[in-house]
Amino acid sequence: MIQLIKGFKDILPEEITLWQQVETLARTIFEDFGYREIRLPILEKAELFARSIGDTTDIVEKEMYAFEDGKRGLVTLRPEATASVVRSYIQQRLYANDPIQKLYTIGPMFRKERPQKGRYRQFYQIDAEVFGIESPLMDAQMIFMLMTLFSRLNVSDITVLINSLGCPACRPRFKESLLSMLGSKKELLCENCNRRLSKNPLRVLDCKVPSCRDAVKDAPSISDFLCNGCESHFSEVKKTLKHLGVKYEIDKSLVRGLDYYTRTIFEIQTTALGAQNAVAGGGRYDGLVEALDGPSQPAIGFAIGFDRLCEILSQNSPISVKPVDVFFIATGDESKKVSFESICKLNVQGITADMDYGDRSLKSLMKRADKLNASFVVIADDEALKSGNVTLRNMNTKDQISIPAAGIAENIKSRIIR
Repeated sequence: MIQLIKGFKDILPEEITLWQQVETLARTIFEDFGYREIRLPILEKAELFARSIGDTTDIVEKEMYAFEDGKRGLVTLRPEATASVVRSYIQQRLYANDPIQKLYTIGPMFRKERPQKGRYRQFYQIDAEVFGIESPLMDAQMIFMLMTLFSRLNVSDITVLINSLGCPACRPRFKESLLSMLGSKKELLCENCNRRLSKNPLRVLDCKVPSCRDAVKDAPSISDFLCNGCESHFSEVKKTLKHLGVKYEIDKSLVRGLDYYTRTIFEIQTTALGAQNAVAGGGRYDGLVEALDGPSQPAIGFAIGFDRLCEILSQNSPISVKPVDVFFIATGDESKKVSFESICKLNVQGITADMDYGDRSLKSLMKRADKLNASFVVIADDEALKSGNVTLRNMNTKDQISIPAAGIAENIKSRIIR
């Protein structure tokens, strides 16, 4: 038997209802806030992610599904959505008509990381991005929109963590202080962190190796080195979140895992899935559009771990099978033909109807109707059809009535309250 590749997952019909509910609600909320959907290819040039995410990140160094594609060179299955949205914003000149763009996308991402609970090698994200707005009000509104979604999904036990990573004007002093401290801790750092010291010491703060985490526990905080502009920006974000009623905690050790972030970053954490507790995160990336050869435009975005979110929601509400409105129990060639035609007529009118296509007993077919959680059952055989009537059974009240065999679909539709 051929089985799934490790780290990949089938999303079964019983789970899809929940996924669709989350998608529908996310689309509704995002569009209420003025966002529009964009759909992007899952295959991009590997250079896009090396230049945006950073070539010293774990994603680019170890986790990308990349391969040579003839003359097109090295391509990769996208490991995240932001870089792809930025690439489209630039390539399709979305900024030409209006530099302010509020976009969202939902789809699969791919990373060769160690599979664990709520984390897969093919995983899904709900992603939102805003271009052309530098105001800290947008930072706060984006977090507020995210919390609105979680609130309406009844996701509890979540914590909002925020921090500021500063900007190119205030980072040099912080890096100098950080390098000075890390220089005395080299023997405690892993091989990757020692290699990254010269290229991007901030990556060391994001390392998950226990010895590295212990080594940086007393590291200087970038919040102590913010320039006046970044300090003012972050102060306004905090003040606005308070006015919007969003509770948050300042986490001075929060750096996120990607190189493109500047100023405000945030993470939504939960204890519902154990140690891997981030269910959403994002931040501002004001220099990324220009870094990828586009115009100088500020930007901010976030991504929700769709798989993790659905696992949390399934713990709160058991997965249930979508009920069938009407199940037909037909015995005899003519009754099967009439039932099948009635089912098709009901289906196109938005009524879920089905039947068994084999030759099973009445008892077993009634059990199947129960299993499908059918609201009504139509019992028909060839003899009943000759008499001009079939039986309609209400599976909730157990009441049974005879209805005319002629125009079964119309008869049933008039009796079903939807």
